[in-house]
Amino acid sequence: MGKLQSKTNLHTSKYRADGSAEKTGPVRGVQQYSPVHADAVTSVAALKPDLCVSGGKDKSVVVCNWTSGAVLRRFVGHEREITKVTCALDSKRVFSASRDKTAMMWELHGTSEPRQHFPGHDLVVTGLAVSPDASHLCTGSRDNTVCKWDVETGERLCRAGISRNLADVSPGCLLIPSPPQVTHLCWVPGEPYVIQASEDKTIRIWDSRELQVAHTFLGKRHIQTCCDVSQDGRYCVSSSGGFAGEGCEATLWDLRQTRSQVREYRGHLQTTASCVFLPRGLAPAPVIATSSYDRKVKIWDQESGACLATLYLEGAGPLAACDASTLLCAGFNAGVRLLRLSSRPALELEEVAAF
Repeated sequence: MGKLQSKTNLHTSKYRADGSAEKTGPVRGVQQYSPVHADAVTSVAALKPDLCVSGGKDKSVVVCNWTSGAVLRRFVGHEREITKVTCALDSKRVFSASRDKTAMMWELHGTSEPRQHFPGHDLVVTGLAVSPDASHLCTGSRDNTVCKWDVETGERLCRAGISRNLADVSPGCLLIPSPPQVTHLCWVPGEPYVIQASEDKTIRIWDSRELQVAHTFLGKRHIQTCCDVSQDGRYCVSSSGGFAGEGCEATLWDLRQTRSQVREYRGHLQTTASCVFLPRGLAPAPVIATSSYDRKVKIWDQESGACLATLYLEGAGPLAACDASTLLCAGFNAGVRLLRLSSRPALELEEVAAF
């Protein structure tokens, strides 16, 4: 277990004109465990009900018990910093992508060596999505390509990309346009579809069976930095780049009625770097969480678009939802933060631990 230290913050809450609470810091003591990474944490994902996986600039992938701060496994094999981590929920396999242009698979109960290696991109791997049954992996890169892999064999089944107006498609795959510089990938639960955000300001739906673009939503005005899919597979949320309040929103898309965006969530003042759906729980309606370079994590009412709670969090980075009331936030300068959503009586978000 990481070393536990006591830390008490006396910051208070202030209230916005719209009635939502904006916490400038947790009012209770924050449990401080020894940091699980030696440098900034770049990605985090929920693995099991009490486990998470994180990747950092220190080139390591760490499996940790988020209830105790205990490090269970540390995997080292990438040559450069980790850009993304992911896993199929309740799976024993963990996947990582890196600036070393590769992705790797690790076994939770296996050796410290990578179980599988996925080379093939020409630039940093920035998108990573695993199928719900953990049999296939999709990767995306700044080299403008998307690849599909067989997890068991490590074989690249398909690659789609366009470079200098010349098609670059592996045998057996359709000739299709490839999106510029992928920023994020996520798999639709129970479906063969992968959602992709990119620097060309669009959100695309890929049919993973032949790596074909099934639909492209109307482009936004700024780079789309991240995307997530609701547990029922009906909605997608994406986050937007921006500055001084221009852009910076999160956008809800209906994946079944692929015509236009459903709703926007506005309130961040700088690039919204991450967005996730939370399982239905404390709030009467479904909620969405976002984090931004403005050092704030916000909770939104999915249906009305209202901001329900705001937490000021220095170095707030990518988010992961553990359950209906628990969030993990990767810290660009402070490890992984454990956030708790509560209702007493209004909805509040607070930091309860860091590791």
